[in-house]
Amino acid sequence: MILRGARLFDGTGFRDGLALAVEGDRIAALREDDGAGETLPGGILAPGFVDLQVNGGGGSMLDGAADAERIATICAAHARLGATGIMPTLITDTARATRAVIEAGIAAAEARVPGFLGLHLEGPHLDRRRAGAHDPALIRSMTGSDLALYRNAARRLPALIVTLAPESATPGQIAALAEAGAIVSLGHSDCTAAEAEAAFAAGATMVTHLFNAMSPLTHRAPGLVGAALDGAADCGLIADGLHVDPVALRIAVAAKRRGRMFLVSDAMAVAGTHLDGFTLGGRRILRSDGRLTLEDGTLAGADLTLPQAVALMVREGAAAPEAALAMASRIPADVIGRADLGRLAPGARADLVWLGDDLSLRGVWQGGGRLV
Repeated sequence: MILRGARLFDGTGFRDGLALAVEGDRIAALREDDGAGETLPGGILAPGFVDLQVNGGGGSMLDGAADAERIATICAAHARLGATGIMPTLITDTARATRAVIEAGIAAAEARVPGFLGLHLEGPHLDRRRAGAHDPALIRSMTGSDLALYRNAARRLPALIVTLAPESATPGQIAALAEAGAIVSLGHSDCTAAEAEAAFAAGATMVTHLFNAMSPLTHRAPGLVGAALDGAADCGLIADGLHVDPVALRIAVAAKRRGRMFLVSDAMAVAGTHLDGFTLGGRRILRSDGRLTLEDGTLAGADLTLPQAVALMVREGAAAPEAALAMASRIPADVIGRADLGRLAPGARADLVWLGDDLSLRGVWQGGGRLV
């Protein structure tokens, strides 16, 4: 397959006057455009997007009843929305549910479910003061058995992200997770900047949905936000204009001198459907005007796709097009150590998104096969 006619974004910058050649499920070459192949009428051809925080999609949530088939349903829903590789995410749940999801993730990896990149465990080791939409009754400190479970999972899954609060895990536990290969992310925390920095020193390398459910930046108490922006940790952002105001998006991107910023959808079960709501842990989640909330108005995940997030970052002046595209492709792929994703380069997977000049989604290929 040869695709031409669109401007190529290779994961870092634009490459003009070139066509993309694909053999099987891999990119063969970026070659001179000689007029051969399928012509795309303008727009941008970019690597398939990589989403490291996806709670659900296609009408399903990742929960204790999930199996490899449900994970496949969630992955397939997001692939059609432009995220050809995702990290299905379990929010705070019981120890039994967490263990069941890990087993489902291992089964999905063994079955080579398309688009499955590993698991993200967002809780239960958080701070109740920053629970957000998580059930405070299920939030708890990490135990030795929890640690053993996660270390084993990190060795058996393609990738594992564990979001925790320094209040609910010790520096030794953080170090042990990192040693086993888990990516430790700080989130849902009321910690001070000093406490966050101690967790980073122990081995945490990431921050989950920057600004949301965490101690804010103030001039005398920088909090987790200040430590994240000043330090080298990689930071996820929910760029829907609701979770983070565009002013804060612009400030964050400008302030982040070390580490990487990347986009996440924080999507829920309604992604890829026309559902007007769903039930989460016995609580009704309402969908209205691009917003997902509990009945009391608390934001509960996002009604967002990564192409929409890229478009908002550009429209609001938070990032240039090439920077916003990298935040949805190469950068998150690099965060989980996947050099074969998030870039147009010989040998990389032929996961592709075709965007219009307005950055709206116009086509998706996964493993060389067209989905949309």
